[in-house]
Amino acid sequence: MLYQLVVFLHVVCVLGYLLAHGVSAAVSFALKKERDLQRIRALLDLSAASYPVMFMSLYAFIIFGIIAGFMGGWWKLGWIWVSIVLLILIVVLMMAFGGGLYGEARKAAGTRYNVKGKWFPPEPAKSDEEVYAILAKSNPVLLTVIGYGGFAVIAWLMIAKPF
Repeated sequence: MLYQLVVFLHVVCVLGYLLAHGVSAAVSFALKKERDLQRIRALLDLSAASYPVMFMSLYAFIIFGIIAGFMGGWWKLGWIWVSIVLLILIVVLMMAFGGGLYGEARKAAGTRYNVKGKWFPPEPAKSDEEVYAILAKSNPVLLTVIGYGGFAVIAWLMIAKPF
């Protein structure tokens, strides 16, 4: 019964993470088309506002996943290790293709910005064209494929436990 509760909490925290991070996903698609700098700033702030819940949920689902791994005796099987490697890969790829770029966009737009997990106060905004050029480099479809696809594979590994 306790194991089932821990697995339930793990899954609920994953859902919380995906819900909070979904804000950033939706924002990434909206930013691709937006040409009003005030709206761009508001969208970037909205995305950043979801970070505390996103990271708390991330840490919680990792902790509950580790506990469930010990309680279920899963550490000797390959699927759990592949899931962990995939999660790390997802985080690294999302930071590489999204985090740095949107941090750069925040800085250019004159809002507070994040570099390697540390927040900095706003700096004077750059020109609209510079902000648009940064956002033009974004690829929300790629980020969605990495995030959604990666989590779909992890979910399959958790359910099927193929090895």
